[in-house]
Amino acid sequence: MRLPFILLTCLCALVLAACGSDDTESSSDSAPAAEQGTTEASAFPVTIEHKYGSTTIESEPKRVVVVGLRDQDALLALGVVPVATTEWFGKHPGAIFPWAKEALGSGKEPVVLTNTDGVQIEKVAAQRPDLIVGVYSGLTQKEYDALSKLAPVVAQPKDKVDYGSTWQEEQLTIGKAVGQPEKAQQLVDDTEQLIADTAAEHPEFKGKTAAEVTDYQGVFVYGPQDVRTATLESLGFVFPKPLADAFPDEFGGQLSDEKLDALDVDALVWLADGDRSVDELKQDPVYSKLNVRKEERDVFILLEDRVYEALSFPSVLSMPLLMKELAPRLAAAVDGDPSTSTDQQAG
Repeated sequence: MRLPFILLTCLCALVLAACGSDDTESSSDSAPAAEQGTTEASAFPVTIEHKYGSTTIESEPKRVVVVGLRDQDALLALGVVPVATTEWFGKHPGAIFPWAKEALGSGKEPVVLTNTDGVQIEKVAAQRPDLIVGVYSGLTQKEYDALSKLAPVVAQPKDKVDYGSTWQEEQLTIGKAVGQPEKAQQLVDDTEQLIADTAAEHPEFKGKTAAEVTDYQGVFVYGPQDVRTATLESLGFVFPKPLADAFPDEFGGQLSDEKLDALDVDALVWLADGDRSVDELKQDPVYSKLNVRKEERDVFILLEDRVYEALSFPSVLSMPLLMKELAPRLAAAVDGDPSTSTDQQAG
C-alpha cells in the first residue's frame, strides 16, 4: 500500500493504460453529471492553456470526467458532480472524501476509475464526457491525444512539473472550465482568508522551521514542491534550508541516517503509515537522539486519521478540516512544553 502511494505522491511517470474491459461501467443517461452551479455571464466560450497547448470549451459541460487525482473537490465546490473520478488513495465511495460528502449532496455517486497503469481511456469513453479534467495529473502526450478525441481536455499547468498544481490553480482552472470563474475566485479568496486567520491565531508559527516526513524505506522527506510543505508554509512556517538544499526542485526524497539531524526542526509532522509503529519510530536509535524527539516537537498522524487524508488532498473543501484539526497539534509541538500532547487524533 505504501509503495503506490509514495510513487503517486512523488509523481513518477505513469504509462498509458491498457485499454479494453468487458465490465466498463457507464453513468445512466437519466443521471446528468451534476446539479450544475450557475453558469456566469459570458463564461463561454473559454480557452484554457495547459501543458499540451490550449483547449477551448464552447458551452457549459454536462458530463465531466476527472482524470486528475484530486480535481473532484474543485468541481464539487462549484456544485458540479462529475460522472467519473479517478481514485488516488483512501478507497472512498465515488472517490469522494468525507469532507466533500455535503457538497455531493443528492448527486449521483461518480463511477471510479483507476490510474495504476495510466488513464483508462476506454472507461473514460464509456462515460460519454463533454469535458475531461486532469489539472492535478501527470497526463502524457499520448494520453492527452487519445482523450482529446473524446472531449475537450484540460491538462496539467504548462509551467509546473507533473502533479505540481496547487489547490488554488485547480479551483481557478476548473472554475473557468465549467463557466464559474468568479465563484471559483471567491472560493479561493475565502479559503486563503481562513488560512490567514488561522496563522494570525498562531503567531508562534511565524518563522519557525517545519517539515513533513514518512517512514518509507527509512525516512522520506516531503520537499519544497510538495503540497504538504506548502500548507505548512501558508501558516507561517519555513522549510529548513538543509532540506531545501537537499531537495531544491523535487517533491522529496530519502534522507539517510547520517543526515537525520536535518530533521531537528521546530515542528516535524510524521505521516506514520509505514511498516513501523509510532513507538518504533520514537525509539529509533538515531531519531530518538534528536532534540525534536526529546522535546516532543513531533506530530504523528496515522493513516486512519482524517488529517492524514486532508494533508495530501488540500482543497477549498478539505482546508477547513485541516486548519481546525492540524493547527492545534502544531501549536503543541512548537510551544516548548513536552507535556503538551500532539497525539490527539481526528476520527
